[in-house]
Amino acid sequence: MADILKEKKNKAYNEYVKQVTPTHSLWSNMWHAFVTGGAICTLGQFIINMAMNLGADKKLAGTWCSVLLVLISVILTGCGIYQRLAKFGGAGTLVPITGFANSVAAPAIEFQKEGQVFGIGCKIFTIAGPVILYGIFSGWVLGLIYWMIA
Repeated sequence: MADILKEKKNKAYNEYVKQVTPTHSLWSNMWHAFVTGGAICTLGQFIINMAMNLGADKKLAGTWCSVLLVLISVILTGCGIYQRLAKFGGAGTLVPITGFANSVAAPAIEFQKEGQVFGIGCKIFTIAGPVILYGIFSGWVLGLIYWMIA
């Protein structure tokens, strides 16, 4: 009797999980990521072209592009728009500079109520910290390997 009851509970639970689990289309997700990432990159190229048309050299135009993309990303994160964009575009919003700016700004905004030190100061790198750590570490390892080979 206990086995039958347990089996009914498991069946009911599995049906519940099927009902509440969202279904995703791989092709749709890839298309949304492509369009979103492409739009971010197109915006970056537009900024570079405008800066160069205003007389900046390629290096300075790239700097302006980076600064403005980070600024736009942080503003959109603060307004709650970047999260909606990320829900639509998925991995397309992980274009390195905008995704990184969002990953730094989001915890800072979320934990600002806890104060400058224990809120923002402690939580600002919860997501971005491992990226920085492993980026620096892998760069060091690759540099060491290059130094040994060369």
